[in-house]
Amino acid sequence: MGYVFLTLAFLALVVVFATVKVVPQQTAYVVERLGKFYAVLQPGITFIIPFFDRVSYKHSLKETALDIPEQICITRDNVQVRVDGVIFIQIIDPMKASYGINDYRFAVSQLSQTTMRSEMGKIELDKTFEERTTINQAVVHAIDEAAIGWGVKVLRYEIKNITPPQTVLNAMEKQMQAEREKRAVILESEGQKQSSINIAEGQKQKVVLESEGLRLRQINEAAGQAEAIKSIADATAESIRKIALAIQEDGGMNAVQLRVAEQVVNQFGNLARTNNTLILPANFGDLSSIISTAMTVVKQQEKTS
Repeated sequence: MGYVFLTLAFLALVVVFATVKVVPQQTAYVVERLGKFYAVLQPGITFIIPFFDRVSYKHSLKETALDIPEQICITRDNVQVRVDGVIFIQIIDPMKASYGINDYRFAVSQLSQTTMRSEMGKIELDKTFEERTTINQAVVHAIDEAAIGWGVKVLRYEIKNITPPQTVLNAMEKQMQAEREKRAVILESEGQKQSSINIAEGQKQKVVLESEGLRLRQINEAAGQAEAIKSIADATAESIRKIALAIQEDGGMNAVQLRVAEQVVNQFGNLARTNNTLILPANFGDLSSIISTAMTVVKQQEKTS
């Protein structure tokens, strides 16, 4: 009797465990009844019919990252490169993920590789590094269309590494070095050009400033000379005016005669000190007649004025 009770208790526990199913959060259980799809159990506690219902598939509804193995791709300019990546997927329909394809992970990985080879063949090697975003978007779009029937949503794809052959890497390095040297030469020539322009501009400004200074100096010198000539003329006129006034006073004419006599004697005395050849008037011995003649000229000028 005791064995029967224990057996019944064990069977009851088995039935309870087979009937009650606790589905974790972000997890989906696919249940088949008598070998046919019946339902998708949602998170929480649920009940099934033992021996008739069976949990055939358990799927995680979390976002999953799949590593895409490295593969060889040929670019548009016939260069072999090694490319690997990572793809992020999420199950949105557990039933299609169970019955739409045998292994959705393998299918997504293979489709990612074939799509990547196709996209890499459309672009040249030099643009593969620049077009990473475009390639990623193209892969996501291509896989997402096919994965709709698999109950899988492709969230994004990222290229991890693009590795060209070593010979291509060496050529690219030489090309980059040549480009840097070219830029350095261009920058140096631009600097020399700018330096020459600055020097020429400085020389130009120097010549302009020097000519401007020379012009101002000549103007100032001319103005100074004009002012000096004017001052001399004014002084000469003033002295002549004073002499004329002095001659009109008493004894003025006698003073003039004395001054003329002194000038005649001094001038002939200076001529006598040199070896110049002189032409003397016939009456040079009569000094008084010479002075009288000079005074006659002075008086005539006085009357005229």
